[in-house]
Amino acid sequence: MCSQIHSAPSKDLSFGSAVVHRNLSTAALIERAIRNGEGDLAANGALNVDTGDRTGRSPNDKFLEDTPEIHDSIAWGKVNRPITPEAFSALEQIAVEHLSGRSDLYRFDGFAGADTDYRLKVSVFTEYAWHSLFAKTLFINATDDAFKPDWVIINAGTLQLDDFKQYGLNSPVAIVQSLTRRRVVIFGSEYAGEMKKSIFYAMNYDLPSRGVFPMHCSANVAEDDPKNVALFFGLSGTGKTTLSADPARPLIGDDEHGWSDKGVFNIEGGCYAKCIRLSREGEPQIWDAIRFGSVLENVVLDPLTREPDYDADTKTENTRVTYPVSFIPGAKIPSVGAHPTNVIFLAADAFGVLPPVSRLTREQAMYYFINGYTSKLAGTEAGVTEPQPNFSPCFGGPFLPRPPMVYADWLARRLDEGGASVWLLNTGWTGGPYGVGNRFPLKYTRAFVTAILDGSLKDAEFKPDPVFGLPVPGTVRGVPGEMLHPRETWSDKAAYDVKAKELAGLFRANDTKYDMTDEVRAAGPN
Repeated sequence: MCSQIHSAPSKDLSFGSAVVHRNLSTAALIERAIRNGEGDLAANGALNVDTGDRTGRSPNDKFLEDTPEIHDSIAWGKVNRPITPEAFSALEQIAVEHLSGRSDLYRFDGFAGADTDYRLKVSVFTEYAWHSLFAKTLFINATDDAFKPDWVIINAGTLQLDDFKQYGLNSPVAIVQSLTRRRVVIFGSEYAGEMKKSIFYAMNYDLPSRGVFPMHCSANVAEDDPKNVALFFGLSGTGKTTLSADPARPLIGDDEHGWSDKGVFNIEGGCYAKCIRLSREGEPQIWDAIRFGSVLENVVLDPLTREPDYDADTKTENTRVTYPVSFIPGAKIPSVGAHPTNVIFLAADAFGVLPPVSRLTREQAMYYFINGYTSKLAGTEAGVTEPQPNFSPCFGGPFLPRPPMVYADWLARRLDEGGASVWLLNTGWTGGPYGVGNRFPLKYTRAFVTAILDGSLKDAEFKPDPVFGLPVPGTVRGVPGEMLHPRETWSDKAAYDVKAKELAGLFRANDTKYDMTDEVRAAGPN
């Protein structure tokens, strides 16, 4: 479907004389992007673009309109910074006027939520054709010309706000959102991930009140057993996309899901994978998904052959690719599944002291979920140049409008109802901290996941780690025994003891923020 409109989806949104190209085809968007100088066609057929100065999310520049309707249900603070209704109205008008000055704009209509009982309708207005293509790959496409959105994104990413201070903002970059008006306005950042995460933020607000647990996780299912569903929780770079892309298990989704009384469903219609150091041998499904219809971000291309250099990090460590979930062979369409059998937490431990795999008790599951320990990896957020230890509640702190305990209580409820096994995988460092040790080899992490999902690890003999109390298996098929015990991989055992004690102390300092039961708090490090 391809049409042009000069009117907006609602009475209070108009872009003047700008021609709004609505729901263009993939080919048409790629043609326009190349003709407009927005990107280049890579040798594998993907559109390669640069996102400018911002090559990751800008969490310090995200603001939420503070209104009486939502005020008491929001966890105001570092993540949820308030902006006044007056400032939001003024900023929205500035964005609309900016877009009205363009000759051509692009509109995408689609859905967030594969389960039709819980989905949101989303319209995205952009000045770049490639931003519209990004939305087309990431959301579930609509085909109705009479589409009336629940949410509208206005992307004025090329506009820097010189007078940002008068609106209570931190910089010329701003992502302002209103849960009351159901609008998102973006300034000064061409990083497309801001659009994706703003709708996830909206779902994280809406779904709990509708009886659904929203989750920052990937999901897949056994090919021969629809009840064998697995969830992989983790922040960017911990392995959600990589580990869920398994040729033997149809993919449900790679990043955002809801867990209802019926089971799990993908919030998105596409995948957004990191592709730094991507190889066909290590991640064949992702490699093959990068083709015509995919969007590469900030990847270096050979100037003659246009072959992507996935090892190059000259633009950013956070090189990305987005593609429809249908580009993964055998992906489950529609993207829904049963209640999960296994829940896996992924932590990229920059200290190099967490065990690589452990099976959690219910209380440990609650403790490690609410603390959400991992490391921010280079490039995933503006200003992050090397891994930084980080506690992100529920493995998704930047995207949670409500208090974290709301989501932790939902996890407890779902675990109690379904009895899923919960595991913690360290996909970070071994043999020493960042700068000394090395990342866990992917082949060993995959071996852990295989043993979890085929049920063989459930029957192993477990012993608690002396510092963190995490139950560690004695053996795992295909993994050297010493790799299971982090202290044994360090040449300097005294240095390990210091680092382990340091991380345990950070856990204990962080858990004071939350109103846990005594049993859950006791499940933390010694």
